[in-house]
Amino acid sequence: MSWMLNLDHMKDVDALRLAAKILDRENARLIEQNRVLQTRLMRLEGTDAETLQARLMELEQQLKNARQEAFGDSSEKREAPTTEAAQPAPKPKQKGHGPRPQPQLPVIETVHTLDPADRDNCAKCGDPMKEWKGGFEESEEIDVIERRVILRKHKRQKYVCGCGEAVETALGPQKLVPGGRFSTDFAIEVSIDKYADHIPLERQVRRFAREGLEVTSQSLFDQVHAVATACEPVAAAIHAHLLSKPLVHADESHWKLLDGDKEREQTRWQAWDLVAEDAASYTILPSRSAESAKTVLHGYAGIVMCDDYAAYDALKAQGVVLAHCWAHARRKFIECEGAAPQALLDEILGLIRRLYDIESTAPPGDTPDALALRAQRRQAESRPAVLAIRDWALAQRPLPRSTLARAIAYMTKNWVELTRFLDDARIPLDNNPAERALRGLVVGRKVHYGSKSERGIKVAATLYTVLETAKLNGLDPRAWLRAALKAHIDGAPPFIPVRALNPALP
Repeated sequence: MSWMLNLDHMKDVDALRLAAKILDRENARLIEQNRVLQTRLMRLEGTDAETLQARLMELEQQLKNARQEAFGDSSEKREAPTTEAAQPAPKPKQKGHGPRPQPQLPVIETVHTLDPADRDNCAKCGDPMKEWKGGFEESEEIDVIERRVILRKHKRQKYVCGCGEAVETALGPQKLVPGGRFSTDFAIEVSIDKYADHIPLERQVRRFAREGLEVTSQSLFDQVHAVATACEPVAAAIHAHLLSKPLVHADESHWKLLDGDKEREQTRWQAWDLVAEDAASYTILPSRSAESAKTVLHGYAGIVMCDDYAAYDALKAQGVVLAHCWAHARRKFIECEGAAPQALLDEILGLIRRLYDIESTAPPGDTPDALALRAQRRQAESRPAVLAIRDWALAQRPLPRSTLARAIAYMTKNWVELTRFLDDARIPLDNNPAERALRGLVVGRKVHYGSKSERGIKVAATLYTVLETAKLNGLDPRAWLRAALKAHIDGAPPFIPVRALNPALP
């Protein structure tokens, strides 16, 4: 039987381990078969027993070499042979998979030497000990180098001409805030801490105090505001990029305005997000109305994947096609657990799961070939699965106003939008990308409650937009933000963290 394992695209460690075991067994089987056949052949040819035994030993060595190549240590990594007296004690067998590799961490080597008293007197004979060149016992330790806040003094050298008529002064560093006291890297640190790592400014004030810097939360906000102002063109370009997409995901969540006016204290605003595979944009507006939806998606005429919130219906007038989310429909049935027969719920949840199982076998991506194959799979398999869900819903007779009745009503009311994916391979099954993109904003809202002013709301929307987009493109937010602010200071075009718009990205 001829077969082959394709290991080129395997990334799962357990799958690779299993494949290696299979290949090892197959290799041993083939060598054993070769040994048997060669034994028969050599006996038929009248080969003497000594030659036959030598050939068998050669085949055994081939198997040993093959296993060493597949599973043994690399010869380049082996330690040089040492004398028997200097052999280290065998290490105990390591449990588990060993330490996780850390290729992104910088490596700092620290050499430890013996104290002079131990080095000058051998424990056995008393003679001085010599350094064993290249002889080390190595181990690794992950450490943290403490962050330091420093006061850097810039001294700009003055130059004077012998004529006494001209004085020149060397240029100083360019700053995000001209004449400001804080560096660009300081402003980046504060912005990343708040909008990527969700550390409130007041908590940062206390941490800076432990590090020797006395600063107020207002001073920190001024730095964040300067970063956001510089990034506004970037955020606008990201939003425009999303509106050029044939399909976007949309969702919304509340955001508090912590205004000092008692009548407006903790006013609930709404954070709207638009998401695609390479970009996310956030707009925080005073309401969740249809007008707000039109503001966020002004001029858009593609497909919007969303929930069944009525505000999105107003977008149909501008040519938007709505597609709804099967994850939302599924949640409605999960909410019925304990209030409806479990057998019925298991049946409908299994039918919905079948849609996801089919989708998981379809090729990802939006290339013409992937779209064609996905459309074919949906017609052949997803459409019958959807009809089975419809038949199940029509066969039910739940009690009026029960949770099961509401779940079925939700699904049937949105049936056209839920099944739109069958006729358009670009439409995914659910709106999970938009929900995932809201997680950072929701976590931030939980720890710093919202924004104290409308200016703070704009800062939050801008920085969440640029930092989340950087992460979606696999960029380190800190490194990207440093490059973006440098472009702003230099008067260069906005440095956008979207590879489709910025070929200079790594």
